[in-house]
Amino acid sequence: MDPAEENSSKTVDIYRDTWVRFLGYANEVGEAFRALVPVSLVWGSYAVATAYVTADAVDKGKKAAVAHGDNPGKTTRVAVAVVDTFVWQALASVIIPGFTINRVCAASLYLLGRTTRWPLPVRKWTTTAIGLSTIPFIITPIDRLAQVVSVCMCVSICAYTVH
Repeated sequence: MDPAEENSSKTVDIYRDTWVRFLGYANEVGEAFRALVPVSLVWGSYAVATAYVTADAVDKGKKAAVAHGDNPGKTTRVAVAVVDTFVWQALASVIIPGFTINRVCAASLYLLGRTTRWPLPVRKWTTTAIGLSTIPFIITPIDRLAQVVSVCMCVSICAYTVH
């Protein structure tokens, strides 16, 4: 098969393979801007990221339901798909990166206050720039960590449902 045909026949996952994936990073951007914007905007960014995570989990549940048809154990497999996706995405897209960017920004604002004589607005904008520039570097390690945690949780869920 021609590589061009192979790529065109591959199913595109809207939540992983398109611009929609960036909605999962909304809270990281919100955390980077925390020093400059009202906290309600930061919480709004968490709402966007959580909506993304929820939509992805529902989508994976629907796909699992279609894939398993009327086979025995369909409900369990769909539940595992939804829970696995939700836990993994919540950890990888919302909880761990949000906390990480929050702490990077808090530490940088504190250190800039202790080590420079820059005016507060300059320190806040610098903190935001540091937070935004940190995002690309934390994505892959956090995805790997979240995958390990998610697998452990799904194994626990499966073991619980068997017994």
